[in-house]
Amino acid sequence: MTKSVVIKLPEASLHGDLALPTDARGLVIFAHGSGSSRHSPRNRFVAERINEEGVGTFLMDLLTEDEERIDEVTRELRFDIALLARRVSQVVTWAGQQKSLKELNIGLFGSSTGAAAALVAAADSAEVKVVVSRGGRPDLAGDALTRVKCPTLLIVGGHDDVVIELNEAAKAQMSCPSELVVVPGATHLFEEPGTLERVADLAAEWFARYLAPTN
Repeated sequence: MTKSVVIKLPEASLHGDLALPTDARGLVIFAHGSGSSRHSPRNRFVAERINEEGVGTFLMDLLTEDEERIDEVTRELRFDIALLARRVSQVVTWAGQQKSLKELNIGLFGSSTGAAAALVAAADSAEVKVVVSRGGRPDLAGDALTRVKCPTLLIVGGHDDVVIELNEAAKAQMSCPSELVVVPGATHLFEEPGTLERVADLAAEWFARYLAPTN
């Protein structure tokens, strides 16, 4: 069952959709990027697959409706990694304050520029236990890459040549446990038959492995 949530922050009110399986093994917060939103069919597909592993998901908008309207014209806010990472961190903090969520280990799933925001947030928060990036721009996380300590999975399409190079360079800077998986035949949006299913399986398995309670 999915529940709509509004998180009131000092600078903005963010909307999200929370799905929490019975006896959830953890919670994955989605960080969208590059003009996407919590309604992204690709990320919703991945979230449903993660839920099948008994892991909760929280698909949220990092920008307010007014900010999204501005970004549709300027395309600037989607590349404001500091802003997006701050919002992700604030949501992680919020989750830790909720009675139904505070006992759950937290993972982050980032796509495009949202992946950079997720990695910056992970670098700054011990509460984040695992990160998965789909077609992400981890290079935009800058020197935060060297401070990420949690296991990180980078998933890239086999035909997304430039992004493959950017992910390889980013992975080389990371000292945490990390893997780079290239999905054959996939372009940036993983629209080719079977490729998004592969992403969903990889992400679900990674989160299920690293989000299980340690006690």
